[in-house]
Formats: sequence, C-alpha cells, structure tokens
Amino acid sequence: MDTGLLILRVAVGLLIAGHGVQKVSFRLGGNGLAGGIEEFRHDGFRGGALTALAAGAGQIGSGLFLALGALTPMAAMVAIGVMTVAFTVKWPHGLWVQHDGYEYPLVLVVVCAALSFTGSGRWSVDHAVGLTHWPVWLSGVAAALGVASGLLTRLVLHRPATDERTIADARTAD
Repeated sequence: MDTGLLILRVAVGLLIAGHGVQKVSFRLGGNGLAGGIEEFRHDGFRGGALTALAAGAGQIGSGLFLALGALTPMAAMVAIGVMTVAFTVKWPHGLWVQHDGYEYPLVLVVVCAALSFTGSGRWSVDHAVGLTHWPVWLSGVAAALGVASGLLTRLVLHRPATDERTIADARTAD
C-alpha cells in the first residue's frame, strides 16, 4: 500500500505543480505570467496577475506538498480548490477531455480527496515527523473546504459575458 501511495502522490503532485509552473513561467511549455493572465481572462476571470499568481502558487505549493506527503489533508484541500475552479471552467463542455471537458480536473479532485482520507503512507514527510493518522473529520473538512473555496473563487472572480463585445470590454477593463 505504501508503494502505491508514494507513486500516486508523486505523479499527481508533480503534475499539479507542473501545471502551476506553466501558469507563471515559460518552463514546462508555459506561456509566462502574461500567458497565465490571458488564460484566466479568456476563461472569464477578473484579477489579472494576482489571479494567475495565486492559482500558480496554489498549484505549485499543493502539488509539491502532495508529492512529498507533507501536511497531506491541507495540501489536498488547496489542490481540490484550484481543480474545482478548473472543473467549473470545463463544465459547459461536458465530461470528456476530447471536447475540453471536466474529466481531468474531476479525476484530480477525487484523487486529492482520496489522498486526504488515506494519508500519505509510510514513505512521506508526514510519517517521518509522526503525523501518521489524520482524524477522518479533518480529512472530510479539508475536502469540503477545498470544493467550497473553488466554488467561492468562481463566484467572486468570474464575470459572465453575454456576447463577444462584453468579453472584449471586460478584458480591457482589467
């Protein structure tokens, strides 16, 4: 079981962190901070650089903490929050990723929630410092707060646009 958790944590954590790196830099195929800002604006979010930096930092930090197995429920909570926002962006396209759907963000939310409940395993920072058993209620609260924070972020930062002119006006207003 510990080997499986290690493989899962490292793979998912590094993918989430890498996605954050892409939002704020030219590394790993990213388009720099300007590209991250444009991605959020294209998806209808306000906030400019602050939004891109917050999302990138949340993904990088939570991904690295998950990969290390450090403060796993809290790292999962942040990753769930960011991926819930991505889920809401992809929602109109349906489930499947072939149509730009929410399949991938949903998988990451579920995996992060599962890691919050299972713990990080024996080969982790949590285990090394004696945090081997998180209370189930804490894992549940962390998963619920992750989803809630993602939905709240969407509610606060997303601006619905009714036509192309509204979208263009909104982009120039930021």
